[in-house]
Amino acid sequence: MHEYIGAIHIHSVFSDGTGEVPDIANYANEVGLDYIILTDHNTVRALHEGYEKWYGNTLLLVGCEINDKENKNHYLAFGINEAFSTRTPAKKYVSKVNELGGIGFIAHPHEKRNKKEHPAYPWVDWEIDDFTGIEIWNHMSEWVENLTEENKYRSFLHPLRTITAPPKETLKVWDELNLKRRVVGIGGIDAHAHKYNLVGFLEVEIFPYKVLFKSIRTHVLLEKELKKGKSQKDVETAKWMIYNALRDGKCFVANDYVADSRGFRFYAEQQGKIYHMGETITNSKDIVFYVLLPGTESEIRLIRNGHLVELVKGISAEFEINKKGAYRVEVHKDGRAWIYSNHIRIGI
Repeated sequence: MHEYIGAIHIHSVFSDGTGEVPDIANYANEVGLDYIILTDHNTVRALHEGYEKWYGNTLLLVGCEINDKENKNHYLAFGINEAFSTRTPAKKYVSKVNELGGIGFIAHPHEKRNKKEHPAYPWVDWEIDDFTGIEIWNHMSEWVENLTEENKYRSFLHPLRTITAPPKETLKVWDELNLKRRVVGIGGIDAHAHKYNLVGFLEVEIFPYKVLFKSIRTHVLLEKELKKGKSQKDVETAKWMIYNALRDGKCFVANDYVADSRGFRFYAEQQGKIYHMGETITNSKDIVFYVLLPGTESEIRLIRNGHLVELVKGISAEFEINKKGAYRVEVHKDGRAWIYSNHIRIGI
């Protein structure tokens, strides 16, 4: 499998971000990202103006973030060529994205922040069941929710240090949904590069794109290498290789500020056949899970149906499995949440 590292959920001047699209892409290239996905609110203008292409070694893709008329039910839509009116109800735009051949992920589903200048935008229509997946970890949401009078100056100066882990409620819902069908987890940074006035005269850009590109990332695993051709055909091919990996759950989420997670693997073997994240094994006979980590010893947690079933400290682990369920792996390093795999589903 070939691994490509990207940042998802980014806003530019085409909605409420401060960055020009080429500048954002070049920041990502400087940081070493393989792809980024732009998600301006209710517009794919960057797509129609020709910004979806390679910038050095970084492929910029254009999606959008859709919401309803109450500014709830935010939805990250990829692989579509048009946006929708905010008068469109969530059930309809989720279905429409599927009809157009795209994929979609619920954004910051359980936001609870009560700050007037940064209200919460949670997902509330859980009767909808045809979304591709969920943004399980959102940098901006967690940062704002963790903000207090006591830590605000430290948080403004060091925006990467206050990020701890995905919301427990989101992980719980994600695990429960995977008992019924595959629901893919991705990570997002929700980058805007907003500028804030701290003390009346000092303006600080609290979330520079280049800084956030070092935090929550979504790593995709592909069977073939991406071709970095400049033609429209080459860009389309690379785009759909990434989108199909996201659709299939062949990806994992990591806070790469904790440590470089490149090289993490979670897969299953049954009677000589390999199964990757996002796949389903029809029965629970003679299955072994393998986990491989880059770097130094960390805490590897095997999660089944949302519950911890085994914990190993090391740089690798093997787990013999004989029960049906939705399995995933969490990795914690030096007491901090680091990596979240997607599920391998067994017998469900």
